[in-house]
Amino acid sequence: MKISLNWLKEYYQTDLSAQQISEALTGCGLEVESMESFESLPGGLRGVVIGQVMECAKHPNADKLSLTKVDVGGAELLSIVCGAPNVAAGQKVVVATVGAMLHPVEGEPFEIKKSKIRGELSEGMICAEDEIGLGKSHAGIIVLDEDAKVGTPAAEHFGISSDTVFEIGLTPNRVDAASHFGVARDLAAVVLAQKLITDHNAESNSASFPAVASLTEELPACPVEVVIEDAAACKRYSGITVSVKVGPSPDWLQNRLKAIGLRPINNIVDITNYVMHETGQPLHAFDAAKIKGNKVVIRKCAEGTEFVTLDEVKRKLTANDLMICNESEPMCIAGVFGGLDSGVTESTTKIFLESAAFDSVSVRKTSKHHQLKTDSSFRFERGSDPEITVNALLRAVYLIDEIGAGNVTSQITDQYPGKKEAVEIAFSFDTCDTLIGKHIDRSIIRKILTALGMEIISDGKDALLLSVPQFKVDVTRAADVVEEVLRVYGYNNIGFPEKLQISASHMKHPDPEKLRETVSDLLASRGFREILNNSLTRTAYYGKFAGLNSEDTVQILNPLSSDLGVMRMTLLFGGLESITYNVNRKNADQRLFEFGKVYRLNNAAQEGEWKWEEREQLLVLLSGNRRPESWEGKSNAVSFGDIRREAEVILNRIGITGLTWEAGANEIYAESLRGMSGKREVVRIGVVSPKALKLTDTQVAVYAAEFEWSEVLRLLRKQKAVRYTEVSKFPAVRRDLALVIDRAVKYQQIEELAWNTERKLLREVNLFDVYEGDKLGEGKKSYAVSFMLQDNDATLTDKQIEKTMERLQKAFEEKVGAVIRS
Repeated sequence: MKISLNWLKEYYQTDLSAQQISEALTGCGLEVESMESFESLPGGLRGVVIGQVMECAKHPNADKLSLTKVDVGGAELLSIVCGAPNVAAGQKVVVATVGAMLHPVEGEPFEIKKSKIRGELSEGMICAEDEIGLGKSHAGIIVLDEDAKVGTPAAEHFGISSDTVFEIGLTPNRVDAASHFGVARDLAAVVLAQKLITDHNAESNSASFPAVASLTEELPACPVEVVIEDAAACKRYSGITVSVKVGPSPDWLQNRLKAIGLRPINNIVDITNYVMHETGQPLHAFDAAKIKGNKVVIRKCAEGTEFVTLDEVKRKLTANDLMICNESEPMCIAGVFGGLDSGVTESTTKIFLESAAFDSVSVRKTSKHHQLKTDSSFRFERGSDPEITVNALLRAVYLIDEIGAGNVTSQITDQYPGKKEAVEIAFSFDTCDTLIGKHIDRSIIRKILTALGMEIISDGKDALLLSVPQFKVDVTRAADVVEEVLRVYGYNNIGFPEKLQISASHMKHPDPEKLRETVSDLLASRGFREILNNSLTRTAYYGKFAGLNSEDTVQILNPLSSDLGVMRMTLLFGGLESITYNVNRKNADQRLFEFGKVYRLNNAAQEGEWKWEEREQLLVLLSGNRRPESWEGKSNAVSFGDIRREAEVILNRIGITGLTWEAGANEIYAESLRGMSGKREVVRIGVVSPKALKLTDTQVAVYAAEFEWSEVLRLLRKQKAVRYTEVSKFPAVRRDLALVIDRAVKYQQIEELAWNTERKLLREVNLFDVYEGDKLGEGKKSYAVSFMLQDNDATLTDKQIEKTMERLQKAFEEKVGAVIRS
């Protein structure tokens, strides 16, 4: 949201600099994300002044040039060479002095420098209107009236305005500050609070609401009948008729709108936009002649009704869209967007001006369904103040009269079904002190609350009864009032206590936070980078793989888009998106990890009862090469063995051993292993399938490890916090086997068979070489596998080793048809 400093100062006069105002607003919760300068004319005519030509003579070396002496209010006259045919002595002109940066209508900006033109000194330039951006004419220099004052800055003479514009990151709960007046109210309260901290009797100006029109009793009743058929969706509807003369807005109004990024359209539409950004209340102007039957009906239309909006797009309405209709047809989508056929045009002579309060939920759903985001819907979605509708109308009428754009022709028609009283809240000073952590003087609190627009109904020694205005949509309880006091008083004014009192508490084993930090530090030390993806993800990812059914997803009721339609069921797709993003930017070698929660809708034990399930996972991803390219040698691509090694490093670091590894059937992975503890899956590792890669447009092979972190914590809870395993006194023995097997046989089958055959002495199994070639025969491959044997109670004898290896060889030959190569 953009806020103009000049505009802001119309409601609150202050000597604070733009930087000080920025800091004050940020401190009270209206975060200023950026500040930028605005000028109604590019360059602001800096360095350009009003001058008078004192002398004018022909250039001795050029027929079409003149030598002039120009008075610009300085100690000496400036010598300027001029090529304009209409230059003459005695003229009041516009002069760009040396150093001025000019922004012409066409072409790039250029700087005025002292130079010699055909041998004669020139210390500036006498300007034509196109050279300084004031117009398109280049027929000659600008000749001003005699009353123009020499030495006056050109920006001042031509009324060029400059401004500072704040970009405020408005949070959804602060619709009370979605206007210049709302921001001015907060700024006035903050300035007052800072003065009161040092002087309890200090006074400060409060923000002043802009001037409004006064209607005479002689005006007739509004000729337009208003009927609210849906009072739940339309809390209040006010309107008035005005005779108008549509035309361009005056410069000051256009500059106000341009400063905050709005395009001026015509005087009537510009005033409705001006009042909205001034007061926070959206207005809409209808051409009164196009309101059939002189009747406005606020209702919902039939499903599928076609309606053409101002952008000339034909839209099909839903049965939940609130519409502003005339006697027979819709004219406007309430609170969102106007219709093409009912708006103000150059031929409009009479308008019906609307000011209403629409239900926030209704507007939000309609806006999202039709993908229409407007300044009006932005405000209505966050909650509107029904008490301001009439004042906003009167403000618009005042401005229409002030710029001579029309005259009011009726009284206001005001429909306010079920008027809601202001919220009353009991506020305790002691509770305020407890929540803030500091005793704040009661008089300061009272003045802060009053400055924010709250009324003190009853004032007791220890408590207040407050009436909260309806524009404070987020203040509904005492804690909200405390927050209002705190943000205005200033978080930076709350000091740290001299001592901190805490109660000892039992630490969980394992400590989840510490465990995550341990694993994160481990992975970072091994070259991994942590990523953090959105918990909301694409609906299209689910329903294509077993175990990730679309009916099990937790769906968002009002998604911003289909890309954010459901809660994620796995971290994998977000990780693949991160890899794709990097690969597209020539960064294919990725080592990534992410801790995050996944969500699923599970059918509970009782039929028809559903429960939400939330689990934490750890995702580890590898892609590309093991190390960057280097002159030292070519790097190999990462493989299945690499991701398994990383998973085992994590498990060893946190002390989880004894998992059973088995082949895992999963459509997301082309090949995978599951690390099991009994019947519970602790980790799954594998190479991501092409089908899954295609969904995220990932063009490289990706290896992943998915840890069920809740299972990791469960296993660690069974273990003691400190464990010690004695280093064996007896040496280990390594034996290698070269196994010729069918290509269909996977390494995990070899490993599982080895562990099942020898449980007592076998300590480690490792694949250290793979060979495929014509010499082995068609459909064959060779695995070179090492086996580490060790007895913790005695030194192994040759006989024990031989018997163990014989059992292993026999098992490989019988179970997988292996042939032992010598």
